[in-house]
Parts: sequence; structure tokens; C-alpha cells
Amino acid sequence: MSQTHLPRIGRRGFLLGLTALAAAGPARLAVANVAAPGAQIMDRRLVVILLRGAMDGLHAVVPYADPDYAALRGALALGEPGAEGGVLDLGGTFGLHPKLTALHGMYARGELLPVHAVAGPYRTRSHFDGQDLMEGGGPQRLESGWLNRALTHIPESAGQPARTGLALGLDLPLLMRGDAPVGMWAPPRATRPEPDLYARMAELLHGDPVLGPSVMEGMRGRGYATGALAAGAPIPTNQGGFTRLANAAGRMLARADGPRVAALELGGWDTHAGQAQRIDPVLLQLDRGIAALRTQLGEAWSRTAVLAITEFGRTARANGNLGTDHGTGGAAFLAGGAVQGGRVLANWPGLKRDALFENRDLQPTRDLRALAKALLRDHLRLPASAVAAAFPGSEAVAAEIGLLRA
Repeated sequence: MSQTHLPRIGRRGFLLGLTALAAAGPARLAVANVAAPGAQIMDRRLVVILLRGAMDGLHAVVPYADPDYAALRGALALGEPGAEGGVLDLGGTFGLHPKLTALHGMYARGELLPVHAVAGPYRTRSHFDGQDLMEGGGPQRLESGWLNRALTHIPESAGQPARTGLALGLDLPLLMRGDAPVGMWAPPRATRPEPDLYARMAELLHGDPVLGPSVMEGMRGRGYATGALAAGAPIPTNQGGFTRLANAAGRMLARADGPRVAALELGGWDTHAGQAQRIDPVLLQLDRGIAALRTQLGEAWSRTAVLAITEFGRTARANGNLGTDHGTGGAAFLAGGAVQGGRVLANWPGLKRDALFENRDLQPTRDLRALAKALLRDHLRLPASAVAAAFPGSEAVAAEIGLLRA
């Protein structure tokens, strides 16, 4: 039985989480920090999607033209483009899973760049270790996340920190924990606290040097997010939790006074048994969620990059339960109007037995950090010091070039 991975919460993560709880009670009402005027990245957006549970990259981005693919995958092999249930072609060598129709449309518009045979700098097959290392940004555990560390290098404006980050969901991921202040937002539940609870909470804690500022920040964030999400057509509530979060993220990111960096999570990728049936609804959620981001961002989509990553790949062969087990190399997605897409980025190692990592996994030929470094440097245009802080000790890993439109 798989377990839900909840990253360890440090003091700052606890305070940020408490902000959401104090402002909204168990309903987890809106808490959002907005970018300070004059911040360096005001015109660009970055969304990182954490695919928790280890997505099978060979099932999402299918190397159907590899001569060893069909025999290796067995019952999990998908048909070629044009066949019943076949993949959506990505140029003659790879294909997207047929549930990823919106992403395929983005590929046709040059807005999707699948990246294959990619992994972090670690070789663990533990969810708990892999997710912490993926979010921490190094081969060893760190107490803060690489994205938060990068945000600490955004200049302050008018003596206030440039509050650009937003985490969506009920937990603050390690990716966004650290010294840079970020906001949290979760969909409200049907039962809400009485309105005067917020005023009583603020009055009770305003003098507390630790909790007082967090509560006031939560109050400001609640008011901001409520107004932001009320503008325009109602956000759909019948397409799944992740799609709802993505709609909310897109609407807040689209605002001129909104956040510029957001993190979302989508679980359900741990497919040890019955993978062909279990992975379909999760792929559909990912597809709908990124499509919702595109719709809600509107014209700001042209200045947006979305990075979807998972802690590691899965075994190249199916197991006896028609699933796959924890592996190594996998796939990532880059999407957005700022992305130079319409191609697959892969230094493909092949699927022959002697090409597999430890005779079981796709051999990784790219480092996830190279993708993230490129987005920090070339998309957000952060200084070299920010990239170095995000990924300490990684001087040998160069940022990818050519990921973004000129």
C-alpha cells in the first residue's frame, strides 16, 4: 500500500501553514502574497507542477518508434499513431498518451516541449527521499526548496520583500519553503467560519511578534484572493481538484498585481498494479489542469513557462500485476507561450537490455537541474547568484539552452 508523502515542516513552513489555518480555519480559505511593485520578474510567470508518486515517462511520452519498445513493455505498450487507442504523434519517434489531447494541441502550436530520459542527481527509489531531493534541489537533503532559495534573490521594493510566490493546496511543499515569503491558497470548503472570527483572531494575536505578522498577512491574502477569484466567470468545480487549483492559479497569476511564481501538486502516479487503468484519470487531470492554466492566464500565457516534474521514473518492464515499479529515468514537461516547443528534447539512450540502467530502468541522460536553471536564468532572468543559491554545489551542471522563445 502506497503512502502519501508529506514533507517535513520546519519552523517557517509551520508559520506559513498556520497563516492559512488562522485566517480560514479548517476551510483553508484563500491566502496569497502578491508581487511587490517594481519586482524584476513582474512580466513573467513560472509554474512548477510536482507529479507525486513517480510518473511513468514511458507511458506518458511513448517512444513508439524504438525497435525494442513493444517487446519490452508487453501489455503496457501503446499503439502507434492512427491505431485504435494509439499515441498522439510527436514527430515520428515519440507520441503522447491519448489522454493528453490538450497538451498535444499545445505541441502543435509550439507551446509544449516534452523532455525524456531525465532525472535528478540522486539514484534513490524511495518516494520520501526522492521527493525531498527533487524539491530541495541537490543530491543531499536540504531544509529549504530550490525555488524558494531562488526567490530570495528578487530585489525588494520600497523596503518590502518582493512577495512573488504562491503555493496551492493544503500543504506547503518543500519546494517553496525557506526565507522568501510565499502565500498559500486552498479551495474553501462548504462550511466556513463566521466572518467575525477573522477580526477576533487578528485582535488576539496582533501584538504577538511571531504570529501577529503571519495572521495579518493571511488576512490580506484572503481578501486579495477572494477578489481575484470572484472576477470573471465562475471557476468550474466539476473537473477535479487539481483542475480547480490550476484555474485558481491561472486567474491569480494573470493579474497585474498577482503572484508570479506558483507551485501545484498532483498525486496518483504510483502505479504498481493495473497501470493502464489507474493512470488514465491522472493523465487527464494533468492535461485539463495545464489547459486551465492556459485559459485563465489569457494574454499572460505568452510570458509563462510551466515545468512539470516527478521524483523519478518507473521500471521499463511491467511487473506481474501489470504495473511498474520505482525506477530512474523518466519524462518532464515544459509548457507555455514562452517555451520553444513543438519538439521532443531527448538524448535518447534506447531500450536495449544493455542500455537500461541496472537492467531495469530507462537510463537518464539529462539532469532536471539543467531545466530548472534555464528557467531561473533565461525566463525569470534571475542573476547567477540566484541560480547558485537554488542549486548549491552544481557548478558542473550547465543550464539547458534553447528552451525558450527568442
